[in-house]
Amino acid sequence: MKNYFVMGAAICVALSMVSCKSSESAYKKAYEKSQQNQPSTTQVVQQPVVQQPTTVAPVQTVTTTPVQTNENTRSENLTLVSGAGLKSFSVVVGSFSIQANAENLQKKLNGAGYAAQIAMNPQGMYRVIASTFDDLNGAVQSRNTLRAQYPDAWLLRK
Repeated sequence: MKNYFVMGAAICVALSMVSCKSSESAYKKAYEKSQQNQPSTTQVVQQPVVQQPTTVAPVQTVTTTPVQTNENTRSENLTLVSGAGLKSFSVVVGSFSIQANAENLQKKLNGAGYAAQIAMNPQGMYRVIASTFDDLNGAVQSRNTLRAQYPDAWLLRK
């Protein structure tokens, strides 16, 4: 008998919990009603687009200073291995004892837009020449540009 009484009480408690559950529709109705009563707080205001006057910066003239002609250059008797021909001043970016290594660097330079050439000195070293010039100033400027990627670049006088 006690078992029936405890089980009956448990069922009553469970039913009372289920019946106290609030319904979602009641909350939804109350929310919609409150939204209708409130004035709209978001208003979109479009402002006219005002174009700002454009200002033009003054033209600046850039003067280039001539490169000093007391640059260190090396002189070597070279035999052209690959390329179109050497002028008075050349920029050497690599020196190899193995011709295949020089050819690999030449291909890399050609891919970067340089007309790279290979020349060999009497000691059997292959010089990879990135650019060649008739004047020293052009060679110095090219060498300075190439030193960003090839810090050991140097000038060769024919």
